Amino acid sequence: MGRELTVALVGATGVVGAEFLRCMAERDFPVGDLRLLATKRSEGRELNFRGQPHIVHETTPDAFDGADVVFVSASTAASLELCPAAAERGAVAFDDSSAFRQQEGVPLVVPEVNPEDLRQHNGIIATPNCTTVPLVLSLHPLIQDRALTRVIADTYQATSGSGGAAVTELREQNAAIAGGATIDADQISEYPKQIANNALPQVDVFLDDGYTKEEWKMLAESRKILHLPALPLSATCVRIPTERAHAIAVHADFDRPISPAEAHQRWTAQPGLRVVDGRAAGEWPTPLDADGIDETLVGRARVDSTNPNGLAYWVVADNLRKGAALNIIQMVEWMLDDGCL
Repeated sequence: MGRELTVALVGATGVVGAEFLRCMAERDFPVGDLRLLATKRSEGRELNFRGQPHIVHETTPDAFDGADVVFVSASTAASLELCPAAAERGAVAFDDSSAFRQQEGVPLVVPEVNPEDLRQHNGIIATPNCTTVPLVLSLHPLIQDRALTRVIADTYQATSGSGGAAVTELREQNAAIAGGATIDADQISEYPKQIANNALPQVDVFLDDGYTKEEWKMLAESRKILHLPALPLSATCVRIPTERAHAIAVHADFDRPISPAEAHQRWTAQPGLRVVDGRAAGEWPTPLDADGIDETLVGRARVDSTNPNGLAYWVVADNLRKGAALNIIQMVEWMLDDGCL
């Protein structure tokens, strides 16, 4: 990859920020100068990177001066302000929010699927939602010579997708239940209802058509990444009481059949995917299997019993890693190798 980069990390104290630091250290990412940034209340905190302490500073546009890349893991409102400020100062801003994903001229990229889109940008590049990434990564090798006619995707999403406070709430509710207590209203703040021992069929706000914004994101983002603007896709997104890694039950219909054996061959050849698909007990991927790893796991492949041209399968990925930090780091690595950064 050659030269070292000046990297600014916005949201360094959050769960995705921690994953950025971990991924960069593990992958020998070419960091020359690292600037850790967060909100004012985190000013002065100390974080470790490659055995060295780094002080967290408050995020201001001036902190982007001289930066090569800016990783932004913050709220949509913060991203709308900070990403253009970084681009104006000559950096390339990589955004983890939904602020720019559907904006014209902003690439929305999974590097194993549509890396060439990275060559055309205006200083801002978006990473997809953490459920969209494993979905398009698993669909991409199947549609090289087939047309998708319909996709149904039902998600099982971990609490870390809502941030560290949601994970803490799950743990506290679990501890209370284990101690024989019931969950009171004052112990429920991150979700509309108790998350422990429960499943919540609402991720993000409801839209006028009855779908949630998370479900709409999966549709709109998949269309953009796969370059299929008319892709028919319907999703139901569910929050479950796990801490990390999202799973998706996928039903994909094509214009002609694809066997599970052929799907296995194509998934095996697809970078970023690993097939885990046996029929003995436990020979299928779970969120715990995907926790902390780079690969997206796929299995339970079978011909859809309602459509001979359909394939049903199960896919799991670490939402903080491949669903966020790792995907962005891989974009930068690809751009450095390609010479477009």
